[in-house]
Amino acid sequence: MSTRLARILTTIFVLAVVLLPIYWLVSTSLKSNREITQEGTLYPHVPTLDNYVRLFTEKQFGSYLTNSLVVTFFSVAIALVAGAMGAYAIARFRLPLAMEGKVGLFLLTLRIIPPVVILIPVYLLMLSLGLLDTWLGLIATYTAFNVTFCVWMMESFFREIPVDLEEAAMVDGDSRFGAFRRITLPLAAPGLAATAIFAVLVTFNEFLFALALTATPRAMTMPRGTATLIGRIDTDWASMAAAGVIGALPIVFFALLVQRHLVRGLTMGAVK
Repeated sequence: MSTRLARILTTIFVLAVVLLPIYWLVSTSLKSNREITQEGTLYPHVPTLDNYVRLFTEKQFGSYLTNSLVVTFFSVAIALVAGAMGAYAIARFRLPLAMEGKVGLFLLTLRIIPPVVILIPVYLLMLSLGLLDTWLGLIATYTAFNVTFCVWMMESFFREIPVDLEEAAMVDGDSRFGAFRRITLPLAAPGLAATAIFAVLVTFNEFLFALALTATPRAMTMPRGTATLIGRIDTDWASMAAAGVIGALPIVFFALLVQRHLVRGLTMGAVK
């Protein structure tokens, strides 16, 4: 009985720790700024959706959200395609000096370096290419970061898929790329889903490069646009909470969409 009670109390504690910030975010988004800053209520006494309406009518949040969705989709999609092919090549072919076991780690060094270190070179590069304050500039930047991560993640997934399946397909007349596309890639779908979730989370929430490379609502992403709610004199806390709720929804929907692949994908990559 004591063990069961301990499990129940532990579960309640964990749920409280996880759900309390979410509750506070949602409840804050339904309050007025007066109720937030002066009254400090634990729940909205007079719930209102004005904060959400104001985001899209006065704060141009629709543009920020659209920019984030477009940039995240294309950068992650391109990185997954290129990363999957690169990871497959590392997993299946021998490279000079046995480099196939080290290439993935070398590529990952781009993610190890603090982003602020390469912020100025990336800014100057985008300036010289005329890609500042554009979708294309952000997509190119995020793709460069994501593709290295995708190669490192996907390599272990491809190594766990038996080579015999591809060889059987090639014996039946399929090409190497055809076997990869029709046999290996579908089997690696759980790994692709797990990799995509991590890449989407990093890209959708990225702030530093969005701050440096964008300046107008035509290219500002959601984190960058939300920062504009912080003024020199006052901060619109209610609108920021509403922006947080709206910004979390695409990630939640995406996770629900690929959840059946996620657990298997994470366990497939356990050798990492």
